[in-house]
Amino acid sequence: MELHLQSKIKLLDDKEMPVMGLGVYNAKEETKNAVLAALEAGYRLIDTAAFYGNEREVGEAIKESDVPREEIFLTTKVWNDAQRKGQQRESLERSLELLGVDYLDLYLVHWPIPDKMKETWKILERAKEEGIIKSIGVSNFLEHHLEELS
Repeated sequence: MELHLQSKIKLLDDKEMPVMGLGVYNAKEETKNAVLAALEAGYRLIDTAAFYGNEREVGEAIKESDVPREEIFLTTKVWNDAQRKGQQRESLERSLELLGVDYLDLYLVHWPIPDKMKETWKILERAKEEGIIKSIGVSNFLEHHLEELS
């Protein structure tokens, strides 16, 4: 199978996600320009995280681009501190505010936090039911973390 920028993969919830995208970890002051350039080049997946500290810049680039929001697959992640403090929902709402969007295409649990994974997952499930998250998932989880989550 030949891959291109518009190639997609089906997630477990039957939603489709581009297989290639731009991750903005450590993009720093170049975040906005990098996202604008990626969108102009045809990328439609943008991946950020609360921890990266650049969600506002990602949101600004999305707004300034000529690409309609519904054509962009936007991913961000809840950070460890928010999980530990029981502020998962507040973290989600802050990400939405910084990004300047009404919904996320994919919201991930950035790292497995013992004794918080199930709580975090339930909060994400509720937000998905509300429609402010289209798909949910995990990042940096090992098999035993996934088993604990199920």
